[in-house]
Amino acid sequence: MPENDPSKTVAATRPVEPGTFDAVRRSLGNWYAVHRRDLPWRRTTDPYCIWASEVMLQQTQVKTVVPYYHRFLQRFPDVHALARARLQTVLKLWEGLGYYSRARNMHRCAGIVSGQMRGRFPESRSDWLALPGVGPYIASAVASISLGHCHAVVDGNVKRVLARLFCLDLPVNQTATHNVFQDLASRLLDRRNPGDHNQAVMELGALVCTPRQPRCGLCPVADACCALGADQVAAFPRRATRPRLPQRWWSVGAVEKNGKILLVQRPDNGLLGGLWELPGGPLEQGDNPAEACVRGIKETVNLTVSVEKRLVGVRHAYTHFKLHMDVFRCRWQSGRVYLRGPQAYRWIPWSKIHHFPLHGVVHKALTVLRQDPSLSAVL
Repeated sequence: MPENDPSKTVAATRPVEPGTFDAVRRSLGNWYAVHRRDLPWRRTTDPYCIWASEVMLQQTQVKTVVPYYHRFLQRFPDVHALARARLQTVLKLWEGLGYYSRARNMHRCAGIVSGQMRGRFPESRSDWLALPGVGPYIASAVASISLGHCHAVVDGNVKRVLARLFCLDLPVNQTATHNVFQDLASRLLDRRNPGDHNQAVMELGALVCTPRQPRCGLCPVADACCALGADQVAAFPRRATRPRLPQRWWSVGAVEKNGKILLVQRPDNGLLGGLWELPGGPLEQGDNPAEACVRGIKETVNLTVSVEKRLVGVRHAYTHFKLHMDVFRCRWQSGRVYLRGPQAYRWIPWSKIHHFPLHGVVHKALTVLRQDPSLSAVL
């Protein structure tokens, strides 16, 4: 066996005594029955509702998701309603949740289930995995919670609980170690009630076994916790050091013509696909931001503009980089729009900008622009 084999590390970290898994399962189940939060998706086993909640909950906190979930189900009460909707409508409703590929994939899935599958959702984990954007976590979550199938879920909360419970000396943020956590979660799974068990482990991580200042005195499995017994709770989970996020600088323009401004739409595929933004371009080293704005507008939409003033500078963190964006107020001088990069454009009044699905950095800019006397009346 190779020296860096993760399974060898688990075996050496803490031998699991006979009966430990059974005791943990019982304690978790009893605790969850009393202390679980009353969340809207826990009041149903409808696969559509479970699927919608799990997609929204990926990389997003529960308190953020709840109002979006209610609005989403009110607007799209079933998979047919979601399939009939325009993608732009779905993206607008999703606005602010981030990771917009989730919304695009949901829309694609809905089309497949509504059309090809006549509204019947998959009845196995493997069939769920065949749908766009559905990975092992969502497939396992829906199959266990909605269908009662024996599949263990592994997310950040689950990894943290397992790392402390069994003193797993493995980084939780490396792909290479995921299968170790998955195998252990599967061994721990309560096969009599897999859906509630999966939710119980995640709930424990969210409410008790938190990243900072865990509430060990309230933990139902404290007696079995290796990290607590060794007084090493703060040492787990392990995380591999990652390089700092690269920085990117961008200059964009609110281009005005005849009382309207220009919005451009990003291509459907890729980062922020299908969302709308102001035209512009990147800053190279040594660039003047205003000049970069003029150049970027010329290169992407074929317009010649003049810069009137800098409106605002905003920062926004994405998964893989941090963006610094300067926004300038520009006046159209000449040219007709010819797109090189964006897939569509619209000239719209300032007051109509909120009708379009916009990404977070544009919203940050608009928040500051509302304080500008010349724009506050129309935004």
